[in-house]
Amino acid sequence: MKALILVGGFGTRLRPLTLSFPKPLVDFANKPMILYQIEALKATGVTEVVLAISYQPEVMLNFLKDFESKLGIKITCSQETEPLGTAGPLALARDILADKSGEPFFVLNSDVISEYPLKEMIAFHKSHGGEASMLVTKVDEPSKYGVVVTEESTGKVERYVEKPKIYVGNKINAGIYLLNPSVLDRIELKPTSIEKEIFPKIVSENQLYAMVLPGYWMDIGQPKDYITGLRLYLDSLRMKSPSKLASGAHIIGNVLIDESAEISDGCLIGPDVAIGPGCVIESGVRLSQCTIMRGVCIKEHACISSSIIGWHSTVGRWARIENMTILGEDVHVCDEIYSNGGVVLPHKEIKASILKPEIIM
Repeated sequence: MKALILVGGFGTRLRPLTLSFPKPLVDFANKPMILYQIEALKATGVTEVVLAISYQPEVMLNFLKDFESKLGIKITCSQETEPLGTAGPLALARDILADKSGEPFFVLNSDVISEYPLKEMIAFHKSHGGEASMLVTKVDEPSKYGVVVTEESTGKVERYVEKPKIYVGNKINAGIYLLNPSVLDRIELKPTSIEKEIFPKIVSENQLYAMVLPGYWMDIGQPKDYITGLRLYLDSLRMKSPSKLASGAHIIGNVLIDESAEISDGCLIGPDVAIGPGCVIESGVRLSQCTIMRGVCIKEHACISSSIIGWHSTVGRWARIENMTILGEDVHVCDEIYSNGGVVLPHKEIKASILKPEIIM
């Protein structure tokens, strides 16, 4: 089987982190977010993954070459010269995806984190005999997404409404599809939306089916949702692989700490914290609902909550970082500084407090 991951463009919603790395290579719970998808696809029997990309393909491929051999899966890039939306990239990669086997192929949005029930999805796809399957998940605020109205007993999609203005249902498109090669015949090589242009046609022919996603789901393409996604992922880890989580008197709730990180005495860490490789957390530090990326130093008695600290940054003594503060790569926050929602671009030194949410360039 084959799969295509829609990597897309510049990752503007996750800046300043994506100023240093393409979005799929930004760390999530201590590894690049795209690896979760590639590992899940490999475990399902996928042998080749195509990355549909329009930005920095060399960086992506150089990074993923190591994982090609480690995972035993072929990874190729299909580069867009112009943005082709969510369906155009399938037409661009038609020759790879539509091989002679006639097997269906997966399509995934690279922002999505979930438990990836891909084997169950294959069984579901074979059972209904339609042209396309999608995973759906139930959410409280469906108006931000594509809403899917299904026949309860079979999962057949009756309506697909992109970002509805009025309530039509609470099941939304989870951004994971399994498509027969015949779907490619519906797509021209031009900017095209799979949600707005292709799925409605397939629905009109009663050929689209939806399976409700078990477990958690999050689109982690922006900071607030990234932090929520971390909580959901760590909850799932607690149920499935609790030994991977940290434990001890200084840990509250679910915390993931790389074995190479150094944690001093007197810290209080958690809940919902990820600490990356090579980090140094000095004594008396308080961390909650945050990600501390590779090579960061947090100095004595600093307090960080609901924030993301980018690679190789430093947070000074008694500093307080909160309210969705995002520090880019190599940012140095001086002692006793307060940041209330500051978004700081890479390679900066912060000598004055940031009293209200703003971008520091």
